[in-house]
Amino acid sequence: MSTAETAPARSAPSGPMLDSAGDARRRSALRRMRFVATGLLVLAAIVFVATHGHGGVWGYVNAASEAAMVGAVADWFAVTALFRHPLGLPIPHTAIIPERKDSIGENLEEFVTENFLTADNVQERLAGAQVARRIGEWLAEPVNARRVVDQSAPALARAVGNIKDEDVKGLLDRVLLPRVAREPVSELLGTLLEGIVDDGSHHGLVDLTARELHAWVRDNRSSVTSIISERAPSWSPKWLDDTVSTRLHTEIVKWLEDIRDNPNHPVRGALDNVLRQLADQLQHDPDTMQQTEALKVRLLSHPNVSTSLLSLWRSGQTVLVDALNDPDGDLRVRLARLIGDTGQRLVTDPELQAAVDRRISEVAGHLVSTYGRELSSVISQTIQRWDGKEASERIELHVGRDLQFIRINGTVVGGLVGLLIYTVSQFL
Repeated sequence: MSTAETAPARSAPSGPMLDSAGDARRRSALRRMRFVATGLLVLAAIVFVATHGHGGVWGYVNAASEAAMVGAVADWFAVTALFRHPLGLPIPHTAIIPERKDSIGENLEEFVTENFLTADNVQERLAGAQVARRIGEWLAEPVNARRVVDQSAPALARAVGNIKDEDVKGLLDRVLLPRVAREPVSELLGTLLEGIVDDGSHHGLVDLTARELHAWVRDNRSSVTSIISERAPSWSPKWLDDTVSTRLHTEIVKWLEDIRDNPNHPVRGALDNVLRQLADQLQHDPDTMQQTEALKVRLLSHPNVSTSLLSLWRSGQTVLVDALNDPDGDLRVRLARLIGDTGQRLVTDPELQAAVDRRISEVAGHLVSTYGRELSSVISQTIQRWDGKEASERIELHVGRDLQFIRINGTVVGGLVGLLIYTVSQFL
């Protein structure tokens, strides 16, 4: 097998990068600093040549300029060796960045991961940021709340509208309905019914039923009397049947009216007792519980159940999509009001603020702990895609200006040290 076949595949180098406005400013600043550093070296060389062979004070100046040249050249070599071979000569341990860019990228990734992308650092920063309060202040503004709704509603409408009927039916048939069929519901229904009866939540439904039943019986006298007459003995005369039916209809209307208007009517109390007894049996009576579960299974296994639920979903989907797509619709107005109220609560409720900030901190810490290394890996992966020369140029563009101060300091410090050494030598 050839070497080309066994070598690991490498990412193709990225294309040339175009300079941004910031890059143009950095390149101009780098040229200026290079000119200053090189100018100091040239100045030291001129002074050295001009004072060479002179004694007295000029000897001190000559020694200082000589040492300044040495320091300037040494630091020029050190700075240049980071990015390229000085003078194009392949001197060992030069062009460090082009030769070792992958290792540098991995070390930089490790440094960022261990020192910046840590749960403690992120949570400490979030603790003082008051994220919940800032979000609340922004959402409390009606314009911002409306903007959130207007920007998210069309996307939400598209998402809901793109849900296909076959996907919903598959979810119902393969997941939801079988799962509900396996789960016992008798005790849950009993607990729910018991809570409804204890809270009196069913009284509104009872009132509505009583009103509608009374109105129907009152307004449909002929239908009621006809039903009663059909059950009269065959031997009774018709006038007697009509009289009894009319009287019974009148009494039924009065009875239903009494139920409708009297919250403490015995029928209402009897209904409460029946519901309370049913709730107890659903929770504790094995026969009732078994019958309920069997009824549930028969109901859910009926082929029309999923079809009916799908029809309900389709109707709800259409209504929801239309409401979300209506810029002036009531749904968007209510959503904007809800978001604004939530934002106001975030501003005025310290406990809610603390809870939201705590949850945000926990989520951020978890994300950083779990995915921090993968986030920082973009550093090494990006540098690996760069060509060596390109990586060197990009890094030099960002830090090269500051590195020129090393050359300047080397020139100045070298001259001072040379002057000191020459002075000491003269005393000795």
